[in-house]
Parts: sequence; structure tokens; C-alpha cells
Amino acid sequence: MLTRKQLELLDFIHKRIQRDGVPPSFDEMKEALDLRSKSGIHRLITALEERGFIRRLAHRARAIEIVKLPEPLENSGRAGFEPRVIKGDRPEQTPPSAIPLEGLGVSDLPLMGRIAAGQPIEAITDGAQHVSVPETMLGTGGRHYALEVKGDSMIDAGINNGDIVVIRETSQAQNGDIVVAQVDGYEATLKRFRKTDGMIALEAANPAYETRLLPEGQVSVQGKLVGLIRTY
Repeated sequence: MLTRKQLELLDFIHKRIQRDGVPPSFDEMKEALDLRSKSGIHRLITALEERGFIRRLAHRARAIEIVKLPEPLENSGRAGFEPRVIKGDRPEQTPPSAIPLEGLGVSDLPLMGRIAAGQPIEAITDGAQHVSVPETMLGTGGRHYALEVKGDSMIDAGINNGDIVVIRETSQAQNGDIVVAQVDGYEATLKRFRKTDGMIALEAANPAYETRLLPEGQVSVQGKLVGLIRTY
């Protein structure tokens, strides 16, 4: 059995991973659960891990994986929800390594160059190279492309230097989305998007970087993060 707070935190983490592709920060968890300190979040996460609901991944910043969900969340009936991971630890299931490759849909996306996770760099260019990604990562509808991450400003969102991010092309974004933002028509950066009072805040996920606050007319959204590919 989970406590109410444990259940609330698990539900919040699950929804944010489904929406953004990455788990929320400890500050976001603390704010969502209306707790006074991060130590309370640490205790809740430890309890969820000990009970087998989540797994913390080593050597990755803020990396949390949902292992299973309790029945109240499994049967909550959230519209549009489609799991994007293969659930393991069940003997009756086929191990992922035994799944035939011909049964997996793969799409080739244009690799449109580098995107800054730090200070903005050159704008996105026409991609001559391609990268193959599973179609389950793309969801339904819309054009997609890939970018190589340069910099460490999004490490607390689980996005590292050298990662390949998969972007769904769109000009619309909601507060909290991780987006490709073009500044003044030529600089491109990967940041968390927030809009208020005619201004756009481009937030880093690394305390070493300051939030950039720009007039709405100087920022255009080029796409939204939907997936990430990492080579070890």
C-alpha cells in the first residue's frame, strides 16, 4: 500500500514523463506536492524505489524510470495514454532482446545539426544526415526531426551533451514544455518554455545557467521534445 503523498508523487512523475519525455525536477515535485523541502521528496522517492514502483538510473542526472503503477493509476482511464516502454520483470512476457526486429516500426528522421543546451548557437540547418528512431517514440501525426545536443544547460532534465533529441515540429507550446526556440530568427536553443505578460522565459535545467527573459516577438517555437537517444 502507498500513502497518499507517495501515490500523488508517483502519478505526478508518470504524467510528466508521458508529457515531456523526462521526469520532473525535485523543485517541481516539491511544488506539486506542496512540500517545504526537498528532503521530503527524497524520502518519498526512496520509499517508492524500495516498493518497486520506480527505479533510479545510475550516472544520469535526475533519471527516474517508472517500473510499475498501482491499480488506482493503471485504471484511471486517462484519455490518449499509450505506454511507450516495454515492461519487464514478468516471466510470461517475451524478453525485449527476443522481439523480432521486423516487428518494430522504424523511421528515418533528418538530423538537422546541433542545438544548444547552453548559450544559443547557429540556427537549425537543412539536414543531410538521418537517424533511425522507433515509431513508438513519434506518437501520431506531425513531422519530426532530430538534433544533436551541445552543452549542459538541460542536464537536470536528463538531457546531456551529445544526446540526440527527437523533436515534433510545431509552433505552439505550453508552459513547462521543453522546446526548440529560435531567438531573433537565427539563434537556436533547447530550453523549457514559459510565457507570461507578453514575455517568453527560456529556462535552463542547470543552476549554473540563468533564465533568459525575452519579448514574445523575439522568440519563435520550432518544435517540442518528444524523445531522446543516447549512445554509451
